[in-house]
Amino acid sequence: MEDDRSIRDALASVLHAEGYQVRAEVDGCQTEQVAEGFMPDLAVLDVRLPTGPDGFAVCRRLRRARDLPVIFLTAAESIDDRLEGFRAGGDDYLVKPYEARELLARVEALLRRAGRLGSAALCVGEMVIDSRSRSVAIAGTPVDVTRIEYDLLFVLAQHPGQVFSKVQLLTRVWGFDHLDINLVERHVSSLRTKLEAAGPRVVHTVRGTGYVFRA
Repeated sequence: MEDDRSIRDALASVLHAEGYQVRAEVDGCQTEQVAEGFMPDLAVLDVRLPTGPDGFAVCRRLRRARDLPVIFLTAAESIDDRLEGFRAGGDDYLVKPYEARELLARVEALLRRAGRLGSAALCVGEMVIDSRSRSVAIAGTPVDVTRIEYDLLFVLAQHPGQVFSKVQLLTRVWGFDHLDINLVERHVSSLRTKLEAAGPRVVHTVRGTGYVFRA
């Protein structure tokens, strides 16, 4: 969560480029709803937010609700601010201006400590989903997927057996939950056609609920 749009967009771009799924928010007013829908593995928080609770309060809520790892990324640089950040439950505290390389290293280290860092390649049967190259292959044959199709497959394959509603997929892949849910249906249909040309069905429909990945 970051109130400065230029910093927020730059941060999201840096994380996207490293293969992370990102949901950027301007304030902490809907913390629980966002976390429930997006199901993040880590939160990067500013301290001074324009509306709603400050970053310290957001951190406390996230720790209570989901025990979510938290990095503060903020211009609040005093020792009192730093100590308050750790007392609120923060795992790391980085002061602006920051180097993108250092932030990425801290994100990776925290995800590793929390046991939430997977390998670059996700292998399911004969399917390989490579998060670095954002590519998909089945039995060694590349599958030509779009960016959206890749993101949908990656989200589902990371949580095999877990049913995702269309709204949850909108939130995780498009970053918004108020778009037309037919977007999800169209992209899932296209993804299935491509995957099933090279192998068995892995993305299944749960009628009236959403979609699930089963190898």
